[in-house]
Amino acid sequence: MKKPIALASLALAAAAFIAPPSAHGQDYPSRPVRILLGFTAGSSVDIVARVVGARMSQVLGQQFVVENKPGAGSLLASDTVARAPKDGYTLLMATVSNTIASGLNSHPSIDFQKDFAPVARLTTTPNVLAVHPSVGVKTVKELIALAKAKPDALSIGSSGVGTGTHLAGELFKLETGVKMVHVPYPGSPQSVADLVGGRIQVLFAPASSVLPQARDGKIVALASSEAKRTAAAPELPTMQEAGLPGYETGLWFGLLAPADTSPAVIDKLNRAANEALKSEEVAKALAPQGIDPVGGSAQEFATFIAADIKRWTTVADATGLRK
Repeated sequence: MKKPIALASLALAAAAFIAPPSAHGQDYPSRPVRILLGFTAGSSVDIVARVVGARMSQVLGQQFVVENKPGAGSLLASDTVARAPKDGYTLLMATVSNTIASGLNSHPSIDFQKDFAPVARLTTTPNVLAVHPSVGVKTVKELIALAKAKPDALSIGSSGVGTGTHLAGELFKLETGVKMVHVPYPGSPQSVADLVGGRIQVLFAPASSVLPQARDGKIVALASSEAKRTAAAPELPTMQEAGLPGYETGLWFGLLAPADTSPAVIDKLNRAANEALKSEEVAKALAPQGIDPVGGSAQEFATFIAADIKRWTTVADATGLRK
């Protein structure tokens, strides 16, 4: 009598082992989910992670905990997530810095396309070119003229080497021929603070980081970096309108999981992220920051990532930054 029971138990175990991938996501998430990001608290990516993560918590019934792990242009956070268990409980809030890193390094320590499974592109926001009032310029053309007249006299900040704000500045220097001293920071809050304090003179930073300071007259916003004017500051010209045809950069943020995470888990996360982005409370929280929801499928995000890496590889080659 014991033998049939043993065989039945074995059969049940085998059936569980070979269950289709969709079954593995049925009880997900059953505990809190971590979202790691490579920048400091208060940065635009931090804002998006907390706003969207809070709404995803409501959708899926489990807490989404945001953890800041700044350093090395998001490499520290990326490395942690790439090596995490492939169970969907440790996610990366990726940014343009990740695709830039792939473009800058011919032999990266992390293969951004192979080591991660795209979940969803969440948002996009322009960089804004801003200066300290002491610089004495009101337009992009005036800044270019001043920088050409005084090579390396101006310091230009960024959120770190290899970040979107860094490459926005490098692209600006490449297209205008100006020379400025690059000063990297751990994140946009620190760089904006030093711009307000006059310790640096020029900065590309997310709209959410600089527009409040510009409205208070502490800094001067000159232009936004995307092809269309930002709804958060419609009076601000684009870089193209300011005299740089073809200049376009922006900051995107999106969720990724470790490679080989169950497709069922990826699908559940994608649906929750898209539902969060469509909510009125998320839109109200992000719109004043100049941050626009994107959404879409995991495959669309994967296609976008491939194209962005190709783009930044071209820029890195042109600026001599590719290693």
